Amino acid sequence: MLKNTPTFEGPVCPLPLAHNEQIVMGHGSGGRMTQDLIQRVFFPHLNSSALAEGNDFARLNLLAEAGLQGSLSVSTDSHIVTPLFFPGGDIGKLAVCGTVNDVAMSGAVPLFLTAGFILEEGLPVETLERVLVSMEAAAREAGVQFVAGDTKVAERGKVDGLYINTTGIGWTP
Repeated sequence: MLKNTPTFEGPVCPLPLAHNEQIVMGHGSGGRMTQDLIQRVFFPHLNSSALAEGNDFARLNLLAEAGLQGSLSVSTDSHIVTPLFFPGGDIGKLAVCGTVNDVAMSGAVPLFLTAGFILEEGLPVETLERVLVSMEAAAREAGVQFVAGDTKVAERGKVDGLYINTTGIGWTP
Protein backbone atom coordinates (compact mmCIF):
# COMPACT_ATOMS: atom_id res chain seq x y z
CA MET A 1 0.00 0.00 0.00
CA LEU A 2 1.31 3.46 -0.88
CA LYS A 3 2.03 5.85 1.95
CA ASN A 4 -0.76 8.39 2.58
CA THR A 5 -3.18 6.53 0.31
CA PRO A 6 -6.71 6.42 1.75
CA THR A 7 -8.44 3.05 1.88
CA PHE A 8 -12.15 2.73 1.22
CA GLU A 9 -14.48 -0.17 1.89
CA GLY A 10 -17.53 -0.83 -0.23
CA PRO A 11 -18.58 1.12 -3.32
CA VAL A 12 -17.26 4.67 -3.26
CA CYS A 13 -16.80 7.56 -5.60
CA PRO A 14 -13.92 9.44 -3.99
CA LEU A 15 -13.48 13.15 -4.53
CA PRO A 16 -10.17 14.27 -6.00
CA LEU A 17 -7.62 15.08 -3.32
CA ALA A 18 -7.30 18.85 -3.04
CA HIS A 19 -3.82 18.80 -1.52
CA ASN A 20 -2.18 17.16 -4.52
CA GLU A 21 1.54 17.72 -5.06
CA GLN A 22 0.94 18.20 -8.77
CA ILE A 23 -1.58 20.34 -10.61
CA VAL A 24 -4.55 18.25 -11.74
CA MET A 25 -7.50 19.20 -13.95
CA GLY A 26 -9.73 19.72 -10.90
CA HIS A 27 -7.57 22.67 -9.84
CA GLY A 28 -8.92 24.59 -12.86
CA SER A 29 -12.59 23.80 -12.26
CA GLY A 30 -13.45 26.93 -10.29
CA GLY A 31 -14.70 24.80 -7.38
CA ARG A 32 -13.27 23.66 -4.06
CA MET A 33 -9.99 22.45 -5.51
CA THR A 34 -9.43 25.82 -7.19
CA GLN A 35 -10.15 27.65 -3.94
CA ASP A 36 -7.82 25.34 -2.02
CA LEU A 37 -5.03 25.95 -4.54
CA ILE A 38 -5.54 29.72 -4.34
CA GLN A 39 -5.57 29.74 -0.53
CA ARG A 40 -2.71 27.27 -0.06
CA VAL A 41 -0.35 28.16 -2.90
CA PHE A 42 -1.12 31.58 -4.39
CA PHE A 43 -2.19 33.69 -1.38
CA PRO A 44 0.98 33.17 0.67
CA HIS A 45 2.93 34.82 -2.16
CA LEU A 46 0.50 37.13 -4.01
CA ASN A 47 -1.95 38.31 -1.35
CA SER A 48 -3.44 41.77 -0.94
CA SER A 49 -6.53 43.20 0.73
CA ALA A 50 -8.30 43.21 -2.66
CA LEU A 51 -7.50 39.52 -3.28
CA ALA A 52 -8.40 38.56 0.29
CA GLU A 53 -12.02 39.55 -0.40
CA GLY A 54 -12.26 36.39 -2.51
CA ASN A 55 -14.23 37.93 -5.37
CA ASP A 56 -13.74 37.36 -9.09
CA PHE A 57 -12.92 41.07 -9.35
CA ALA A 58 -11.12 43.72 -7.31
CA ARG A 59 -12.58 47.09 -6.39
CA LEU A 60 -9.71 49.56 -6.21
CA ASN A 61 -10.07 52.80 -4.30
CA LEU A 62 -7.23 54.49 -6.16
CA LEU A 63 -9.51 57.30 -7.25
CA ALA A 64 -10.42 58.15 -3.65
CA GLU A 65 -6.74 58.18 -2.76
CA ALA A 66 -6.29 60.74 -5.55
CA GLY A 67 -9.20 62.82 -4.23
CA LEU A 68 -11.61 61.72 -6.98
CA GLN A 69 -15.06 60.16 -6.69
CA GLY A 70 -15.77 56.49 -7.37
CA SER A 71 -13.69 53.36 -7.56
CA LEU A 72 -12.16 51.12 -10.19
CA SER A 73 -12.95 47.43 -10.56
CA VAL A 74 -10.56 45.01 -12.23
CA SER A 75 -11.03 41.38 -13.24
CA THR A 76 -8.81 39.02 -15.19
CA ASP A 77 -9.63 35.69 -16.84
CA SER A 78 -7.74 33.12 -18.88
CA HIS A 79 -9.54 31.20 -21.59
CA ILE A 80 -8.66 27.75 -22.87
CA VAL A 81 -11.36 26.20 -25.06
CA THR A 82 -11.43 23.19 -27.35
CA PRO A 83 -12.69 23.56 -30.00
CA LEU A 84 -11.95 27.24 -30.54
CA PHE A 85 -15.30 27.68 -32.32
CA PHE A 86 -18.52 26.25 -30.90
CA PRO A 87 -22.28 26.81 -31.34
CA GLY A 88 -23.08 30.37 -30.30
CA GLY A 89 -19.54 31.64 -30.05
CA ASP A 90 -15.83 31.11 -29.89
CA ILE A 91 -12.90 31.65 -27.56
CA GLY A 92 -12.73 35.36 -28.45
CA LYS A 93 -16.36 36.15 -27.68
CA LEU A 94 -16.10 34.07 -24.50
CA ALA A 95 -13.01 36.02 -23.41
CA VAL A 96 -14.64 39.43 -23.88
CA CYS A 97 -18.07 38.52 -22.51
CA GLY A 98 -16.70 36.61 -19.52
CA THR A 99 -14.42 39.43 -18.40
CA VAL A 100 -16.99 42.18 -19.05
CA ASN A 101 -19.51 40.16 -17.02
CA ASP A 102 -17.11 39.81 -14.08
CA VAL A 103 -16.49 43.57 -14.03
CA ALA A 104 -20.21 44.31 -14.31
CA MET A 105 -20.95 41.94 -11.41
CA SER A 106 -18.84 44.22 -9.20
CA GLY A 107 -21.35 47.00 -9.85
CA ALA A 108 -18.94 48.86 -12.12
CA VAL A 109 -19.45 50.06 -15.67
CA PRO A 110 -16.98 48.09 -17.84
CA LEU A 111 -14.76 50.47 -19.84
CA PHE A 112 -11.46 48.91 -20.87
CA LEU A 113 -9.95 45.53 -21.72
CA THR A 114 -6.47 44.20 -22.20
CA ALA A 115 -5.79 40.95 -24.03
CA GLY A 116 -2.87 38.56 -23.98
CA PHE A 117 -2.60 35.85 -26.61
CA ILE A 118 -0.56 32.67 -26.57
CA LEU A 119 -0.53 31.32 -30.12
CA GLU A 120 0.62 27.89 -31.21
CA GLU A 121 3.19 27.86 -33.98
CA GLY A 122 1.32 26.80 -37.12
CA LEU A 123 -2.03 28.33 -36.12
CA PRO A 124 -3.65 29.57 -39.35
CA VAL A 125 -3.75 33.38 -39.46
CA GLU A 126 -7.34 33.06 -40.75
CA THR A 127 -8.30 31.34 -37.47
CA LEU A 128 -6.73 34.14 -35.42
CA GLU A 129 -8.51 36.76 -37.56
CA ARG A 130 -11.88 35.06 -37.02
CA VAL A 131 -11.32 35.17 -33.26
CA LEU A 132 -10.24 38.83 -33.39
CA VAL A 133 -13.30 39.83 -35.44
CA SER A 134 -15.47 38.11 -32.84
CA MET A 135 -13.67 39.91 -29.99
CA GLU A 136 -14.07 43.24 -31.78
CA ALA A 137 -17.82 42.71 -32.20
CA ALA A 138 -18.31 41.61 -28.58
CA ALA A 139 -16.31 44.60 -27.29
CA ARG A 140 -18.30 47.00 -29.46
CA GLU A 141 -21.58 45.51 -28.21
CA ALA A 142 -20.41 45.80 -24.57
CA GLY A 143 -19.18 49.37 -25.06
CA VAL A 144 -15.60 48.62 -24.03
CA GLN A 145 -12.32 49.25 -25.80
CA PHE A 146 -9.03 47.39 -25.86
CA VAL A 147 -6.23 49.52 -24.41
CA ALA A 148 -3.28 47.08 -24.19
CA GLY A 149 -2.25 43.63 -25.30
CA ASP A 150 0.53 41.12 -25.70
CA THR A 151 1.21 38.19 -28.01
CA LYS A 152 3.54 35.24 -27.60
CA VAL A 153 4.07 32.23 -29.85
CA ALA A 154 4.71 28.79 -28.35
CA GLU A 155 6.31 25.87 -30.14
CA ARG A 156 4.02 23.59 -32.10
CA GLY A 157 2.44 21.06 -29.75
CA LYS A 158 2.99 23.15 -26.59
CA VAL A 159 -0.37 24.97 -26.87
CA ASP A 160 -3.71 23.76 -28.18
CA GLY A 161 -4.07 26.41 -30.89
CA LEU A 162 -4.77 29.62 -29.00
CA TYR A 163 -5.14 30.77 -25.39
CA ILE A 164 -6.43 34.22 -24.41
CA ASN A 165 -6.10 36.14 -21.15
CA THR A 166 -8.23 39.25 -20.74
CA THR A 167 -8.31 41.90 -18.03
CA GLY A 168 -11.26 44.23 -17.67
CA ILE A 169 -11.38 47.59 -15.93
CA GLY A 170 -14.58 49.33 -14.91
CA TRP A 171 -15.63 52.42 -12.97
CA THR A 172 -18.17 52.80 -10.19
CA PRO A 173 -19.25 56.41 -9.60
